[in-house]
Amino acid sequence: MKTVEATKATLPLADYTKKVKKQPVIVTIKGKPVAALVSISNADIETVSLSNNPQFLNLIERSRSRQKSERGISTQEMRSRLKRSKSSVHVR
Repeated sequence: MKTVEATKATLPLADYTKKVKKQPVIVTIKGKPVAALVSISNADIETVSLSNNPQFLNLIERSRSRQKSERGISTQEMRSRLKRSKSSVHVR
């Protein structure tokens, strides 16, 4: 892992992104990490955006807590319910 002090990070961003392919680059201010440049693979912009969105993360956490406390339904049960609802839809 490479660490660079923000005041000494004088290279263009493009140069740092090339270094990320080999190892993460941690940007620090007065020795404390404030940002990380890491290589991401198999992720699209939406995935990266959502994984860093506090509102989305809170929604996921609430959902997990509710699932744990209220005992949700199994995947098999949900598939069964969806299959039934599809078959009850009439096309005109």
